[in-house]
Amino acid sequence: MEPAPKQCKILLDGAEQALPAGALEDKVAQVAAGKRPPLRAKFGMDPTSPDIHVGHTVVLRKLRDFQRLGHTAVLIIGGFTAQVGDPSGRTATRPRLSAEQVAANAATYLDQARKVLLPEPLEVVDNTEWLRPMGMDAALELASQMTVARMLERADFAARYGEGRPIAISEFLYPLLQGHDSVAVRADVELGGTDQTFNLLVGRDLQVAAGQQPQSILTMPLLEGTDGQAKMSKTAGNTIDVDDDPADMFGKVMSIPDTLMVKYFRLVTDVDPDETDRIERALANGELHPGETKRRLAREVVALYHDRDAAEAAEARFDRQFRDRAVPDEVPEFDLGDTDPWFLPRLLSATGLAASGSEARRLVTQGAVRLDGDPLTEPTAELAAAELEGRVLQAGKRRFARLVRR
Repeated sequence: MEPAPKQCKILLDGAEQALPAGALEDKVAQVAAGKRPPLRAKFGMDPTSPDIHVGHTVVLRKLRDFQRLGHTAVLIIGGFTAQVGDPSGRTATRPRLSAEQVAANAATYLDQARKVLLPEPLEVVDNTEWLRPMGMDAALELASQMTVARMLERADFAARYGEGRPIAISEFLYPLLQGHDSVAVRADVELGGTDQTFNLLVGRDLQVAAGQQPQSILTMPLLEGTDGQAKMSKTAGNTIDVDDDPADMFGKVMSIPDTLMVKYFRLVTDVDPDETDRIERALANGELHPGETKRRLAREVVALYHDRDAAEAAEARFDRQFRDRAVPDEVPEFDLGDTDPWFLPRLLSATGLAASGSEARRLVTQGAVRLDGDPLTEPTAELAAAELEGRVLQAGKRRFARLVRR
């Protein structure tokens, strides 16, 4: 096992905050000195969608650091808590998911998480195991451990309460249920995003009430999505999913703002932290070109979830599609049918290249629509079917349709 100072440097690298100050370092030192067994590092994931994105992997990768140092990763699949809904960062109550929806999502979660975590030492549990059988007596006892005043210390709850927006009682229960997970698995450390700090602190309180040593807390920065603004999430539509095919993954990474490149290198790649420091300095002083640096970032991300060959092939395809304005190898076909002529916004909607006529007109106005590479700039254009047949219609950077008549 690595010496305690080196372990702490690895575990704290990239982290936002460790609470209470010095607690994690003390526990690591005790393990290194043989005074306690390896730590049990907990991370819970609610399967609210079927896909894990690279934003999720920020914490999963830190959990893997614990594994590499000989500690046990405890991955909790929130089969029960996903049905309640985490209120963290929410401005309104989440719609409740059914048990069937959660089970369907959870079926893919573990396989995707294993793309990041090591096979051992790893424990995987579903909190349905201990939360569903909980009777009313136990639930009331759990609820008595927290006050409404303490709940309203949360910034998101306080904002909603102050603005008169509803807060469901089930949302108050969520931190208690997540905190009870820490009691159930006897966690020594709990990991989460910075938006989870309140929930993680509740876990400490419940462990003390249960007579356990309270867990240390390690929070990781939230990762902005491809839009460069909102936290990566399915709701925001800005994700890079770990199951994306190489070409889509490469293209999505290339679409992030330049200002996020160093953060992505630090949080979602295996590039050495010292090398990332050098990249940051070289970008700042102009020694590195941002475009070439982003290409390396995209290759690194694709190689993690596929391989180096796939990353190189994805880059070559990206060049054909965007730099050389070539059409991808596989383009879905759209039958023009008997319509003649085609109103351009209607054609974009019918092919699925735009979600609506208004979006279609906006894309045309922005210069994002091309026919065989030539820009179409008139949002009210009517195009003859003979002019369209056999050609490729493009909207944005990654949406194509080959127009045919059968």
